[in-house]
Amino acid sequence: MLSPVFEKFVEKSPVSVMARAMMEHVLNPSQLDQWFEKTAEVQYTKELLFSSVFDIMTQVVSGSRRTVHAAHQASKEEIGVSVASVYNKLNGIEVNTSAELVRYAAGAVTPIIKGLKGTRRSPLPGYRVKLLDGNCIEASEHRIEELRKLSAGALPGKSLVVYDPILGIPVDVFPCEDGHAQERSLLNQVLPTVEKGELWLADRNFCIVEFTCSIDDKDAHIVFRQHGNLPYTELGKERAVGKIETGKVFEQPIEVIDKRGKSHQFRRIRVLLNEKTRDGDKEIFIISNLPKKAAGAKKIANIYRGRWTIETSFQELEKWFNSEINTLGYPPAALFGFCVALISYMIVSVIKAALSSIHGTKVIEEQVSGYYLADEISGTYRGMMIALDAEEWIVFRQLRQAELVQFLKKLAKKVKLSAFRKHPRGPKKPSAKRKSDSKKPHVSTARLIASRKK
Repeated sequence: MLSPVFEKFVEKSPVSVMARAMMEHVLNPSQLDQWFEKTAEVQYTKELLFSSVFDIMTQVVSGSRRTVHAAHQASKEEIGVSVASVYNKLNGIEVNTSAELVRYAAGAVTPIIKGLKGTRRSPLPGYRVKLLDGNCIEASEHRIEELRKLSAGALPGKSLVVYDPILGIPVDVFPCEDGHAQERSLLNQVLPTVEKGELWLADRNFCIVEFTCSIDDKDAHIVFRQHGNLPYTELGKERAVGKIETGKVFEQPIEVIDKRGKSHQFRRIRVLLNEKTRDGDKEIFIISNLPKKAAGAKKIANIYRGRWTIETSFQELEKWFNSEINTLGYPPAALFGFCVALISYMIVSVIKAALSSIHGTKVIEEQVSGYYLADEISGTYRGMMIALDAEEWIVFRQLRQAELVQFLKKLAKKVKLSAFRKHPRGPKKPSAKRKSDSKKPHVSTARLIASRKK
């Protein structure tokens, strides 16, 4: 039985309750600390628990607290260590630990999303689809001693992220402390995760001989935009196959020889675009080893268009959460913050799946804003945790998956969708050419508006 105060939050902010219930079920302190002891290779628990550090970072990422220092200060008595100890712990978190935490969380929320029947329509039924893209964390503040005399922006790390478009969540991440490392240098970490029958989508930066041919060797499939430097041999003439929404489609067979001299046959699809890309390209080339009976050239071209889903997800991460905390200059801390943001994204995705189970996937995807869901959670969280004792949430640790799914559905029925409605902007207008006058470096907004009205 929930207390009367708890019931009030259920009625007034069901989204916040769903978020907290999910965290308690999937990533409660007891689970996290046990998981950390099994996973961490070098770092160990002395006085500060990993769950406490995760909680602090979650507050900062969600926007509930603005900084690590503020989050520490608010819970200093419970944590029992100095803020310096917190930063030392953050700066020492192994990047492998951060990556494994994302995998652990993805594995935990996947059956819940499926139980809610909140999966999205597959771009190619019968195939496990994975989107691969890179993310570079923005330059950090110059707080570290080595950075104080530099004017250049210091990049604290980058990652390759694998996104599942059917589940709507990131399912894997490959972080790197070197912010200037080539994304391709991380592909040797991705390859061992490729499984037979999967379909991988990626941009041209990943279209290199070793990676594409290695995926083919694993009996997995690719839909990659072709890099201009990919060596290949034409095996036949190009032929027109029809039109799609974005342009005319052509196809021809090609051969790529790997470093061992083994031949790999791919299909090269050319899309003559109706409109240029933002880079000014009039046409794009896509290579794939999908069998023709599984997908024709037009289908493959449309599948590649869906690759933008992962870039949209990165944009949503930036809008919904504080995913790149530029006060964290040490790479392990910055990458941990980014990985916690990925997990927070998963929680919002579970909430959207619950809403979809009640209101329909199309309604939620087209009309409900993840930004407003995240804003609701951020705005309510601090007050909710003050009003409700930690003991009241323990019940969600013990719920079976079916019970949790039913609870999430019950709360989803109480959500007023109008409070979270999207407001899509219209087409972008051409930017006006700006004028500058060295004699007038500042202007009065009120006078400019007044002159316009005249």
